[in-house]
Amino acid sequence: MEVQLTNRQQHILWATVRHYIATAEPVGSKALVEEYDLGVSSATIRNVMGVLEKSGLLYQPHASAGRVPSDSGYRIYVDQLITPSEILGREVEVALQKRLQWEDWSLETLLQGAAQILATLSGCISLITMPQTTTALLRHLQLVQVEAGRIMLIVVTDSYETHSKLMDLSPIPEETQRDSEVIDRELQIVSNFLNTHLRGRSLLELANLNWSELDQEFQRYGEFLKNSVAELTRRTHAPTATQIMVRGVSEVLRQPEFSQLQQVQTIIHLLEEEQDQLWRLIFEEPELEDVGKSKVTVRIGAENLLEPIRTCTLISSTYRRGSIPVGSVGVLGPTRLDYESAIAVVASAADYLSEAFSYFNP
Repeated sequence: MEVQLTNRQQHILWATVRHYIATAEPVGSKALVEEYDLGVSSATIRNVMGVLEKSGLLYQPHASAGRVPSDSGYRIYVDQLITPSEILGREVEVALQKRLQWEDWSLETLLQGAAQILATLSGCISLITMPQTTTALLRHLQLVQVEAGRIMLIVVTDSYETHSKLMDLSPIPEETQRDSEVIDRELQIVSNFLNTHLRGRSLLELANLNWSELDQEFQRYGEFLKNSVAELTRRTHAPTATQIMVRGVSEVLRQPEFSQLQQVQTIIHLLEEEQDQLWRLIFEEPELEDVGKSKVTVRIGAENLLEPIRTCTLISSTYRRGSIPVGSVGVLGPTRLDYESAIAVVASAADYLSEAFSYFNP
């Protein structure tokens, strides 16, 4: 259930999270009165913190301790209460441009350098995947009527792999029903149109197709085509796990959240021996409508699917060749991290690598 907070509750949650990020100590009302201009008494702050605790946004690690943000509290903090640091984002861009000269380096050396800079600036473990080397391109597309009301979309890629999707066509009013031969001719016209516009392009680029160009007579095929293409894109553009550049492990593991040796060992094992699992988590392809956008994904605590990092935060984005995502860049740290800075760092690094990758893959 979505939690609705008043302005006062939002402000006190913001101050609590911010203070805990800075100190790693449970936060009490006295600390907030002294450090933040909240304009209310210590008693009022205690009451509001009690409400936030009942809402599941804060908790007390011990009965006599102050409050600590929960995963849900961090989630509201990230989604509603902060804005990524534009100043730090620009600093990251300047640092990357100043220290990395992609014209003189190999791609692997460039990514290693970017990973080190990202770890230094974020204070987190940095993760950068090597880019995908291949992307399925459309060679041929055909729409075929298999029976009344059912159509198959057949796609042949540049590697001569064939993929198909069978779907029901939306019902046709009786007064406008036409015989099978007429529908076959319509399907051929639409197939020719799509081949003309899409041949040689990545399936993910179908998001850029101007569907309104289809003649009104063929509009009833539009939804069918969009659904079919989305499904085929997921099937044919299945990325293959590649090496992940990892930097900054020693610094992060000094944080108090990683004081347990067993936890440290499971994280290191994941980073060194099970990168394929981690890769599938950080290389999350955008929805079709998000293609071409630098979208930063923030997974907090239990939102992470992998057990070793369910007490961590993973922030990631993709870098691209043109509009096609080919790799990912991210940072991994405790849930108690500087989200404004980390999100800005990841977004700027992803944009920089997209620009650099266009140099290596014109």
